[in-house]
Amino acid sequence: MTVVLGPNRYGKAEIRVVRVTRDGDVHHLKDCNVGISLSGDMTDVHLNGGNAAVLPTDSQKNTVYAFAKKYGIGQIEEFALLLARHFTGSQPTIHHARVAVQEYSWERQGPHSFVRSATETRTCVVHHDRDGGSTVVSGLQDLVLLNSTGSEFHGFIEDEYTTLRPATDRVLATTVNARWRHTAASDHAMSYDFGKSYEEVRRCLVEAFAGTHSLSLQQTLYAMGERVLAAREEICEVRLALPNKHHFLVDLAPFGLDNDNEVYFAADRPYGLIEGTVLHDDAPAAGPAWD
Repeated sequence: MTVVLGPNRYGKAEIRVVRVTRDGDVHHLKDCNVGISLSGDMTDVHLNGGNAAVLPTDSQKNTVYAFAKKYGIGQIEEFALLLARHFTGSQPTIHHARVAVQEYSWERQGPHSFVRSATETRTCVVHHDRDGGSTVVSGLQDLVLLNSTGSEFHGFIEDEYTTLRPATDRVLATTVNARWRHTAASDHAMSYDFGKSYEEVRRCLVEAFAGTHSLSLQQTLYAMGERVLAAREEICEVRLALPNKHHFLVDLAPFGLDNDNEVYFAADRPYGLIEGTVLHDDAPAAGPAWD
């Protein structure tokens, strides 16, 4: 039996970069976390320890800071593409670059004062090959949504371990983690309005959640993905992970009180986790886009 080297990559993780753009007395803030993974002709370094093909991860980190200064940070997808194309274009031994960016949101409170938004984070993952092919997946994490009514759950399998009662009026709450793949971003990246696309996809997700009378969280997931694809032609695939943030009615009978869907216990764990993909049936193959 022969032992061989399989797929591999290396890079710098958790590169925190904050870029302040000073427009007179008005400042603009970008707060990001960047991760880089590179792959290519790396057999010698793994088998023999030869580093001639290796761009140090410290150099990768410094590139992020230098590019933040030279080019600024606009849309995170554009910044990620800029970095990925640089690494594959400047180093013959680097054939593929993966750049992931998380953007933390700050709300303006004055010309140069900001308040960090509570939970929601914008994300992207870019893959770029040296031959010029790119894929872009945008996303968001920790978008907290809740419907206080308009949700049911009944007609499910009941076995000897089932204690859950059917519900015809329940609280439906989730923390949305969503990613969506752009169809043609690789060819038109720098003229592509990633900012508008993000805002519109986010709006579709929220509106579909709020406007769906839900018989299951799975039904709501599909409605959210379907709304995005129907409204945004630049998106070909949506992947969603929706934890079911359970709200249980508190039993107030021991205190002589009724509880007509008014007082709940919000449980943080365990929770149901609903995951699914909604896509066009002719969507191009994703390749490594979601990795």
